[in-house]
Amino acid sequence: MKFMIASDIHGSAYYCRKMLEALEREQADKLVLLGDILYHGPRNDLPEEYAPKQVISMLNPLCDRILCVRGNCDTEVDQMVLNFPILADYGILTSGETTIYLTHGHNYNMQTPPPLQHGDILLHGHTHVPAWEPFGEGLLYLNPGSVSIPKENSPHSYMTLENGTFQWKDLDGTVYHTYTI
Repeated sequence: MKFMIASDIHGSAYYCRKMLEALEREQADKLVLLGDILYHGPRNDLPEEYAPKQVISMLNPLCDRILCVRGNCDTEVDQMVLNFPILADYGILTSGETTIYLTHGHNYNMQTPPPLQHGDILLHGHTHVPAWEPFGEGLLYLNPGSVSIPKENSPHSYMTLENGTFQWKDLDGTVYHTYTI
């Protein structure tokens, strides 16, 4: 199974469209969204083509392919308009013997990790900065960056997971980092 992992759309119809073009190009089975889907939040400038209702109409037809966790900008009212669950604080994926803990990053992160075991992966968005770095005792932190509001000169990006290999890509599909479990 191939997963496409993205975070921090923040209501940008423009970048949501580009993300969905990448989803089709990748031929991923599932789209994992790490939160902050519809709103930009008070700390961010408005993203390009800010139109949450258009984002809703683009994502809802894919409801059977989306796995999502709640971001700090996601609320109960968002769940009323989205046809897939968005309010879980975390989710779990496995790849072989590796457990991948999915969360947004505002509650669980490297400073306040969830209960992880040696070899586990903490995968979250929130920072808008792509990451792949070991932490703690035998743990790995991964971040796909942001689809719509990247920070620290990083690209508008997402990642894929297939057969134990993560790839970080810009929205045009150019690979800029690979990590194999």
